[in-house]
Amino acid sequence: MGNNKKSSCCESCSNYVFDEDFEQYSCMVNLDEDEMYRFLSETNYSCPYYKTDDEYAVVRKQN
Repeated sequence: MGNNKKSSCCESCSNYVFDEDFEQYSCMVNLDEDEMYRFLSETNYSCPYYKTDDEYAVVRKQN
């Protein structure tokens, strides 16, 4: 992304992983009560823990 604004698209976040016990995807970050409220209530929530799941970012940086 060109700007510094964090994204909230969980499907492209590296913290969004498949939990084999529950057989579903879930976020591995434990949000506190206030963060969870903002996540569930705001339509334009920007997750502070969002980290892109781009495994080629290091390679592009080296070139």
